[in-house]
Amino acid sequence: MAQRSRDAKTIGDLIKLHREDLQEVGRRIGRSKSASLTLLEQRLGRFRISELDRERLIQFGKARAHEGAGPVILGIDLGYIKTILSHAAAVHGVVLSTEPIALARIALTRLGLVGKGNERDRRPTQDELDRLVAAFDANRAQQIPVGRIIGFAVATAMRQDEICRIEWPDFYPAERMLLIKDRKDPRRKHGNNQRIPLLDVTGYDACALIEEQRSCADNQTGRIFPYNGRSIGTAFRRQCRKLKIEDLHFHDLRHEGASRLFEAGYSIEQVSLVTGHKDWKMLRRYTHLKPEALHDTRPRN
Repeated sequence: MAQRSRDAKTIGDLIKLHREDLQEVGRRIGRSKSASLTLLEQRLGRFRISELDRERLIQFGKARAHEGAGPVILGIDLGYIKTILSHAAAVHGVVLSTEPIALARIALTRLGLVGKGNERDRRPTQDELDRLVAAFDANRAQQIPVGRIIGFAVATAMRQDEICRIEWPDFYPAERMLLIKDRKDPRRKHGNNQRIPLLDVTGYDACALIEEQRSCADNQTGRIFPYNGRSIGTAFRRQCRKLKIEDLHFHDLRHEGASRLFEAGYSIEQVSLVTGHKDWKMLRRYTHLKPEALHDTRPRN
């Protein structure tokens, strides 16, 4: 370990040290963090440790923002840079300072390039959903049943990658339950399995959609929706453009599902059993209730 730290001359070397140390103790690096580390290697890896000053970090931040990285993403980038440097100092005794990162963060925050992201409140109308589903169902060249997946996303409030990972053994039709393995959780990277009820209160019946998928499946041993998530997202965006549906993301369907559960009269605790959120603060970000929906909702005592 001492030899490896002495050989570390560049930021790329420190990133490599960080990866190797985590691998050595059996800690798996998640997909998002791995992608961020790869990006940092590409952009900053060639610079010597002493060259990572405030000005260079500000330039990096401006370049990332110009490429489209939002305030939250850029903040995460800076957080990973600090993690890499702090790890090198604590574990390997590499002499360096994290002060340039703190100063760069202040500067980029004042420039409006780092900060909290704006909460999205975009909810699709039922007409938009109907048009999307109809367009996908009518397209015989579309091999992925995106229309069915749209309904399932609203019915379950599941993330796109979760939908593409669930398997037939995870489905319990008699109980109307579904097991989601390794569900996203900032406090637990692995083993966060959750059983969720498959409800029929959002305008879409999750169980019926799975049975519909079963009738088209070649086998019932692998994934229920054996498709590439990126391909689904690409098809979704393309169809939105064709139908002139503006500013709608696939992830908004998860928001919509959570909102419809609240509008159906479920409590915060009950909705979290479906969405997987641990507290109200996180769940509130995905919930944008329509005031007119109160006419159809009975208040809880």
